[in-house]
Amino acid sequence: MPDRQPTSLGAPFGHAPRTTLCSNPGAVLSSARAPTPLPGPLPSWGRRRVLLLNTTFEPLTALPLRRAVVLVVCGKAEVVHGDPAGLVVHSATSSVLVPSVIRLSNYVRVPYRGRVPLTRAGLMHRDRYRCAYCGGRAETIDHVIPRSRGGQHTWQNCVACCARCNHRKADKLLTELGWRLRVVPNAPRGPHWRLLAGVTDADPLWLPYLGEPAA
Repeated sequence: MPDRQPTSLGAPFGHAPRTTLCSNPGAVLSSARAPTPLPGPLPSWGRRRVLLLNTTFEPLTALPLRRAVVLVVCGKAEVVHGDPAGLVVHSATSSVLVPSVIRLSNYVRVPYRGRVPLTRAGLMHRDRYRCAYCGGRAETIDHVIPRSRGGQHTWQNCVACCARCNHRKADKLLTELGWRLRVVPNAPRGPHWRLLAGVTDADPLWLPYLGEPAA
């Protein structure tokens, strides 16, 4: 089954290049913009991602949009949540709602993977984008025990932090400032955290499947 990325990404959103899918000459997709305008700027076709769920609704990964449409058109997955604005892609014989979340038709066994990699995206999701010291909007990451004083780059020693607190704390210890953490930092657990660790801007429709409350 060919799965090349479209060679041209310069077309306006809602007018993707025509591409043959599933080795079926009749399944040539073109896209059409829904009558309702989209709220704000959206990623280009080449950058949009779709959440892929197992048959058990376990989150597996975030797929490129084109790959997700291929799975739906070929009957290997079903659309769980479509594009909020109602964008649709059309083939010669059918139409498919542009997906935000899809679910596999057949169960896939996933090997156990224990340790969640420490990334900026994952840490911000863990701390809900709130500063560990003042509770304000987090913009950066801070080492509770500074690296210059022997602190490790681990889930237990890294927290989300606002720029103001980060500047005030500098390389000092919390005991020297009289500060305390709002929540004790720990390594997150669960299969969805490996996905969140690599996703910087998760679609709000994904959150119920990632163990997060919907906004």
